[in-house]
Amino acid sequence: MTFSTDRQFPRTRPRRLRRTAFLRSMVRESVLEPGDLILPFFVQEGTGQRTPVPSMPGVERLSIDLAVELARQAAAEGISAMAVFPVTPGEVKSLDAAEAWNPDGLAQRTMRAIKDAVPEIGLMSDAALDPFTTHGQDGIIDDAGYVLNDETTQVLIQQSLSHAAAGVDIIGPSDMMDGRIAAIRDALESAGHIHTCIMSYAAKYASAYYGPFRDAVGSAGNLGKADKKTYQMDPANSDEALHEAALDLAEGADFLMVKPGLPYLDVIHRLKSELKAPVTAYHVSGEYAMLEAAAANGWIDRDRVMLETLMSFKRAGADAILSYHALDAARLLNG
Repeated sequence: MTFSTDRQFPRTRPRRLRRTAFLRSMVRESVLEPGDLILPFFVQEGTGQRTPVPSMPGVERLSIDLAVELARQAAAEGISAMAVFPVTPGEVKSLDAAEAWNPDGLAQRTMRAIKDAVPEIGLMSDAALDPFTTHGQDGIIDDAGYVLNDETTQVLIQQSLSHAAAGVDIIGPSDMMDGRIAAIRDALESAGHIHTCIMSYAAKYASAYYGPFRDAVGSAGNLGKADKKTYQMDPANSDEALHEAALDLAEGADFLMVKPGLPYLDVIHRLKSELKAPVTAYHVSGEYAMLEAAAANGWIDRDRVMLETLMSFKRAGADAILSYHALDAARLLNG
């Protein structure tokens, strides 16, 4: 084949830098590593107990001893931290969520066990009341069912102090009450927990993607047909997320959380680019379940889509990612 000598060839060929693996690696803009990942897990009462979560294939509720073993596996793969979510027995749920700050509660016993056995892995807790209330809302309610902001914050303070005393490294307030970051920060400082970080769920949306999670922690039945739209954010709003996040930073948050993840990549990008603070994405239960369901039907390549999804969070600007895929992803990344 011959070419005309007067043909105008493109001087710039972006494909040059895609031709070989070493060139693609050299110009790669985002990198996904096991240390970027945080593994959420569900803990239940008992010993040697594991209960599958039907709506989250591959995810199980674990007794404390098995959660400790999971922590050892996660640390061995280089995962940075784990996030504890307790499955609270129905008999200890109440209107005032008193079990939330029980120093011998399931969550607190789990925290102590993991930090004693695997001190090198970071541990994050969930500061929220929905696993502990008989109505499934994230706070204390009035007679009309409205979640009371300041009354809820006082309970969150007690819960957070109990978590810090149990040894967690990061408190994750996921309740979306106004002013709770400042209140928790002040309480932690006053109690001497000056090194305990706060990862604020600054932009937590009133999303339909949380269904499998509520099944896993046992709050779906308590919530029933009620919703959380009076305190979680409207999915239509992006500017509001910036306002919420800026307030939380001013109140003493160390990290910002965007939840859910994939439907809100634009919010992750805006928070990172405009506020220049550490941002975390939560690849939530509904996102996990959809990926697993599609893979089970043979419609997608599970491992490749999983890693591509997690990479999308890094590309959008996330510094860390909570994902139920964290352990499998870390194993793939480690080869």
